[in-house]
Amino acid sequence: MTVQILRLPTNPDLPLPARQTAHSAGYDVCSAEPDFTLAPNERRAVPTGFAFALPAGLEMQVRPRSGLALKHGISVPNAPGTIDPDYRGELKVILMNLGAEPVLVRRGDRIAQLVFARFETPDLAESGSLDATDRGAGGFGSTGLRTS
Repeated sequence: MTVQILRLPTNPDLPLPARQTAHSAGYDVCSAEPDFTLAPNERRAVPTGFAFALPAGLEMQVRPRSGLALKHGISVPNAPGTIDPDYRGELKVILMNLGAEPVLVRRGDRIAQLVFARFETPDLAESGSLDATDRGAGGFGSTGLRTS
């Protein structure tokens, strides 16, 4: 399978998103924005300088990088963000600083990871009732805290 990537004029030099090891699920993507500081509780749409053409039935999920989350409190607040196969605009990553200190993000820093996933588009049918299960309508926390 191939995903086409368009390099935008704002990004003449940054590497294509890439897996860092042979078994990595995610492709790291970099910031194409000039250096900026992300203040505590600030959100920002950060351009990557790339647009994608995904095949039908494949989504691209934008996820936080664990090192940035642990060390600096940087996350992707809508994680995983979904890029649909019919979107052709620039990929921008919504970053949020959940930490207590401002964080400098430099152009070329790896800011997120991209994970590709197939998806289904079932027909939805309204029903007057649903089949019964042991859990029923039990929601948050209904299965308990302990396994014993």
